Amino acid sequence: MIKAILFDFGQTLVDSSDGFRQAETDAQAAIFKDLRITDPDAFKQHYRRIRADFHKKSELSRVKIWQEVFRHFGQESSADEMQKWERTYWRTVQSKTRVFPEAPPVLIDLSAKYGPLGLITNTQGQSDANTHRISAYPELAALFAATVVAGENGVPTKPAPQPFAVCLEKLGVAAKESVYVGDDWRIDVCGARDFGMHPVWLKHHTVNRNYPEGGADVPVITSMDELPAVLEAL
Repeated sequence: MIKAILFDFGQTLVDSSDGFRQAETDAQAAIFKDLRITDPDAFKQHYRRIRADFHKKSELSRVKIWQEVFRHFGQESSADEMQKWERTYWRTVQSKTRVFPEAPPVLIDLSAKYGPLGLITNTQGQSDANTHRISAYPELAALFAATVVAGENGVPTKPAPQPFAVCLEKLGVAAKESVYVGDDWRIDVCGARDFGMHPVWLKHHTVNRNYPEGGADVPVITSMDELPAVLEAL
């Protein structure tokens, strides 16, 4: 019997895909200019490799990624410039973030049927921020009885088991009695499944993204509207 539904935040409840694309484009242009190198293709190749290596470790600090890019090219990075680029980066993301319109009413209905909801989201890795992006959406945040920002307060980032364990403990629910909904195959789906939860993979139809193959044993939805029917089938 399902007793609790838990969710990821980015690309699950809100769409920041356009914001991240623009923020990345702007940041790469600023770094390339500051490095004073002449081969943009080589720069992009190394930048994307370094970023991918960090993402595989669930290390999302943009400043750390950029510092490694500068080290690769044998240069020192300016702390002031890094912080300026980081602030600009997250302002761009925030300005182009929207709540998926179907998310709030679905969350309200699920809370009434299944009880308190949980939220597990990885830290953004911002050096000058004390709150997660969800704080910009207080009405959305208020729908969750338990929120865990993995990567803060000694809790490692997903897909480690600890953030799932902490949130479920707050809700007083066992893993086998819970469902976790997220957009990232490795971090969300595999992390939740490995911990013993029932994962649901959200591949939102409005998000332009290349998803991995995944597995046939995991339910897939393309909108939060489809979630209640999936839950009924579990």
